[in-house]
Amino acid sequence: MKRLYEITRTLSGKSVNSNKPVKDKNGKTITNDAQQRDRWMEYFEELLNRPHPPSLPDIPPATAQLHVNTNPPTKTEIIKAIKSMKNG
Repeated sequence: MKRLYEITRTLSGKSVNSNKPVKDKNGKTITNDAQQRDRWMEYFEELLNRPHPPSLPDIPPATAQLHVNTNPPTKTEIIKAIKSMKNG
């Protein structure tokens, strides 16, 4: 299958340039393969090894009990919801 793609690419005259310029931290273009690889490694090390965010403040529990209806919807509620839909 790989050979098929190689032949097709050759016959079509289109080449795929996998070596695209990468920019360093200062915005300078890096074209050397080894330097690009090092920059990608540096980028992902910084991205994936960030310090943990500061802990969130302790939030006290709610003072009032909220009453939430957890019963299944009634047939009337379903019909009302369907009718309120744009294409209902």
